[in-house]
This record gives sequence, structure tokens and C-alpha cells, in this order.
Amino acid sequence: ADPYQAPREPAAAPPLRGPAVPLSEIQSDTRPSDAPPLAAPLPAELLPAESPPAESPPRETAESLTSDVLLPGKRAAPGVGWRRTIYRASGGLIRVGESAADLRRRDLVSRVRTPVAGGHHRVAVMSLKGGVGKTTAAVGLGSTLASLRGDRVIAVDGNPDRGTLSDKVQLETSATIRDLLNERAQVSRYADVRAYTSQASSRLEILASDRDPGVSVAFSADDYRAVARVLEHYYSICITDCGTGLLHSAMAGILELADQIVLVSSPSVDGARSASATLDWLEAHSYGDLVRNAVVVLSMIRPKSKSTVDLDRLEGHFAARCRAVIRVPYDPHLEEGAEVELDMLNSDTADAYLALAATVGDGFAVPRGQVSWLTSAAPFA
Repeated sequence: ADPYQAPREPAAAPPLRGPAVPLSEIQSDTRPSDAPPLAAPLPAELLPAESPPAESPPRETAESLTSDVLLPGKRAAPGVGWRRTIYRASGGLIRVGESAADLRRRDLVSRVRTPVAGGHHRVAVMSLKGGVGKTTAAVGLGSTLASLRGDRVIAVDGNPDRGTLSDKVQLETSATIRDLLNERAQVSRYADVRAYTSQASSRLEILASDRDPGVSVAFSADDYRAVARVLEHYYSICITDCGTGLLHSAMAGILELADQIVLVSSPSVDGARSASATLDWLEAHSYGDLVRNAVVVLSMIRPKSKSTVDLDRLEGHFAARCRAVIRVPYDPHLEEGAEVELDMLNSDTADAYLALAATVGDGFAVPRGQVSWLTSAAPFA
């Protein structure tokens, strides 16, 4: 036979595939019904994974039309530093990502601007020892809040011994808290209250105390409650600069109405003992909730001090008893004892007051009388 000739015609070749008959029919013809299957089923992990159903695109709503989406080229320019230099040199074409400090500041400002639940929030700034910067801390806290928020913030001098709160702003009126108390029946709008207060450049308003110590001692707890009822209608936040005594007449009303307390201490042995003794007294007189949610301020810490006080140990002591501890560094502007201007503070001091305002602001969203969650939820500053 010719080896190059096909043995048969292509049409006569047998089919390469068998008949299209299901395997079950073939097995039923040749295998008994009780015979085991020819092949074991594949394990589940070897089976091909089922593809998840395709997700439908998110539904477009009015909330989708944000400024970031519609104005991608309108992001805020960097504030300071080399990022701003590059931004300006490139005509706004090059934007370097925000630094960690900028992100932290944005978070702090957001906490400062927390809306006040219930419409009014009272903060008592107190210290058992004089000369530790209590009034300065009250003004620094109030000025920071007032400069960053859009609502009204007022600081009230609750010191019975001729408080110095009025020395921290440029006075616009000689009226005092006693005048507002005596004439409160004539107050029916914000403009009426404004006649008794002085406003700083930060928008913080000050309600001064009587300059005659003999008159101010007579200011009682009922008097404070009456003034507080007037102020709560026109201000979102009221900061009370308390006196150094815990037993003077107005203190009972201040603590009764306070939503938070800020305890100011100096970084010294006697100052720390006085501050801790204040917490002991509050716990012993049924103010344990205020103690647990208190913010302690270690004030006027000098960077190159020869003091051997262990600040970390001191901070740990108060952190174990209270919600947060803030260190406020020494600042020459604050040492002058005159009007407090935020623009004249060192950057570290301004950052410390921003952290204090943010920590206090964490409590604004909690309705009055329900601040116990702060003890476990708010971070230490």
C-alpha cells in the first residue's frame, strides 16, 4: 500500500465524541443502582467561588453635591510653613498634603465647635489656692471658645473678694453682676444684657463682680442662681471664675448648676496638694461626677525651671482621678496681668488653650446631668 495515501476517506472516520447522552443514563445501563459513584464529589474549598452579585451604584441625592466634589480646585491653601511657600510659588498648582499638626488642629477646632446640647452649658473654673493662674485660665478658655465658635460665650466673676476677671479685658461699662441682679426684671432681650457686660477682641463677654469686697461677700447662692437663669437665655456657654474658698456663700449655687469644672493648679507641691484636696472635698460632698469629668490645668510651667517637681508623676496623679490634664506653659504676655490677647500668646500657649477648649468642648454634646460617659469615652489630652 502507498504509505502516503489515507487508509480511508475523512467522511468514513468514526466520530471523535460519543453521543450526547447524559452520564446518569449511561451509568444506569451498565452499573447497579446501589454501586458507589465513579468519582467522589470535589471538596467545597476546591469548588469555584461564586462571584458576588454586582452592587448597584449609590443613589444620587442632594447630599452628594458637596463643595469638594463640585469645586475640586478650591481646597483651602496651606496655612504656614514650607507648604504654603510651595503653594504660592507655584501659583496654587502644587498642594502638598496637610501636616500632622494641621490635621490635629483641625480636629481640635472641630471639637471646640461642638454644638451645645440643651442650649446652655456652665463651666466652673476653680482653685483652692490663689495665685495659680485661675482667672487667666478662665479668660484663656473663654477667649478661645468665643473666637472659634459662632454663638455667645460669657465669663462671670464669682469671686467674693474683688475678683480680677474685669482686669483681663478693656472695660466698656462700670456695671457689675450686682447691677444685673437688681435690674434683672427689666431684661427682656440680648441688648439689655449687653449693657452690663464688656466684650474682648475675642468676642468673649465679661460680667464683672463688685469692686467693694464688703458688698460682694453678700452675694449668695440664690443670687447666683437668679443671674444664671437670666444668662442662660442669651448665651450658649457660661464660664464662672470661682473664688478660692469652697464654703463662701455663692459656691453652693455655682457647683449645683455646673456641668463641668476646670481645676487649676500650679506645678508645685503645695499647689498640687491644694488641688487634690479640692477634689477630695468635692467627692466628700456628693460632687463625684464633677470630679470624674473634671479637667485639670497645670498652669504657668516654665520651660527652663530649676524645679525638681516630677510633672509626669503629678499629671499621672490627676489623670487617675479626672478626665484630662492640660499643661499650659509659661507665657510672658500672661505674666503681665493685664488684658489677655490671644494674638500675643506664644504658639505653645495658644495650642495649650486650644487643647483645653477642645477637651471642655467634648462635654457640650451631652445633655445636662448626663456627663458620666465622658469618663470613659473622652481621650486624655
